[in-house]
Amino acid sequence: MKRRRIHSFKAFRSLCLPVAAGALSVIIGNGCMLGPNYLPPPVTIEDSWIYDQNKHLNSLEVVNPFWWQVAFSDPILDDLVDMAISNNLELRSAALRALQAQQLLAIAIGNQYPQLQQIEGLVDRSKYVRSGVPGNYQTEYYFNFNLTWEMDMWGQLRRLVNSAVADFEASMAEYDGFLISIIAQVAQTYINIRTFKRRIDVARDNIHIQREGLRIAEAKFRAGEVSALDVEQAQTLLSNTEAAIPGLEIFLQQLKNTLAILLGMPPQGLNDILSAPSTVPHVPATTAIGMPQDLLRQRPDIRQAERLLAAQGELIGVARAELYPNFSIGGLIGAIDIRGGELKGSSDAWDIFVEFDWNIFNYGRLRSNIRLQDATFQQLVSDYQQVVLQAQVDVENAIVAYLKSQEQQVLYATAAQASRESVNLSMTQYTDGQIEFDTVITTMVSNLQQQDILVLAQGAVATNLVLVYLSLGGGWEVQEGISPIDLLPEEVKEEMRLRSHYWDRILD
Repeated sequence: MKRRRIHSFKAFRSLCLPVAAGALSVIIGNGCMLGPNYLPPPVTIEDSWIYDQNKHLNSLEVVNPFWWQVAFSDPILDDLVDMAISNNLELRSAALRALQAQQLLAIAIGNQYPQLQQIEGLVDRSKYVRSGVPGNYQTEYYFNFNLTWEMDMWGQLRRLVNSAVADFEASMAEYDGFLISIIAQVAQTYINIRTFKRRIDVARDNIHIQREGLRIAEAKFRAGEVSALDVEQAQTLLSNTEAAIPGLEIFLQQLKNTLAILLGMPPQGLNDILSAPSTVPHVPATTAIGMPQDLLRQRPDIRQAERLLAAQGELIGVARAELYPNFSIGGLIGAIDIRGGELKGSSDAWDIFVEFDWNIFNYGRLRSNIRLQDATFQQLVSDYQQVVLQAQVDVENAIVAYLKSQEQQVLYATAAQASRESVNLSMTQYTDGQIEFDTVITTMVSNLQQQDILVLAQGAVATNLVLVYLSLGGGWEVQEGISPIDLLPEEVKEEMRLRSHYWDRILD
């Protein structure tokens, strides 16, 4: 199978000319940007999936963002997914982390502009007394403010903005990762609930069969045709099967409780919502999975790892900029007004300055910081490549589990049909006295096991299909383009607004 190298990586040093003392126009300008400039590193991607020729897969069509609607066509599941997207607390926390990253980006952008450092004001009323002379009153008014502007000579501030942009994009990718995980968990839990309800129905169906077997054994015992052993064996099997139902109901309720957590509500609130049928969902004949190259766009964890890498790449340039002098332009404007007394009048004052500071004696520490940032970057390169590699393995594992579970389902269905026929035949032959009750017991035990295994196999096919979609990264697009603040429900935004009016402009 061919492999493809995706992207290329190139790091180069940006060359900057020294700033002459009289080159004020250069100082006022933005200056250069110390590198390296970031490009995504190469990753190895397969050209095709191992089982892409299977009739149940379609690698030419991309994954539908609303895959759960296409795959299962279940209005109840659709409603549950919508509720989880709106109310899941883990997802809400991820949205708030993205909002925090957005505000950090705004701070980084604001740091590029002149900063009002200080505003001072003074009102002073004094009385001056000299020997033998009446006192005079004097009032002094004083006001000034000053501004400073850090010149981005070496691109340090711009690099910090670029890093904050990448961090924000990484936080949005993290949210997307939580989103597809929550959707998949809701779908799997819902499928498991329906599977367990079907298992309970299967157990009850077998209880009816076993009660009929007990009735026949009791009738033959009363007629003197068999011993009490047949009755006791029939009763033992029946009681064990009846005892299995409470165990299944325990797991069923626990699954409902898990679903309630995913929906962000207490368990009691789910009873009025969930009315899942006691059948296992069917899967479509074919499933669109796209090509391996689509993973770079679809998988949120890949995008998050790449964006974290980009953010770190910018910090190398920030660290390099610390080797060079830092220039600032500042100014002060003030006014003084004196009334009364011997000194009267007003005056204005202003001051403009250009200053710089240079950590020239800390070069050892600064160079170590550059190496630190670069080593961190190289580590994140390996992490990113590992995430891409693991993503392909996840998809291949999910695909093989899905396809092989379908094969198992077909075989288990054949076995389950044969076991039902064997129960009917054994009951008839036992009634006619052709076989011993041990054979009937064996067929009944086997039938219960085969019917239960078939239900589990059907559930495995459906849950494995969910794993395929999860591994492909499908579903996050349903929230694409929405700002972090709009990912929050209205009641949360109102709570934030009541706590601080500084949200008004963003929330309106």
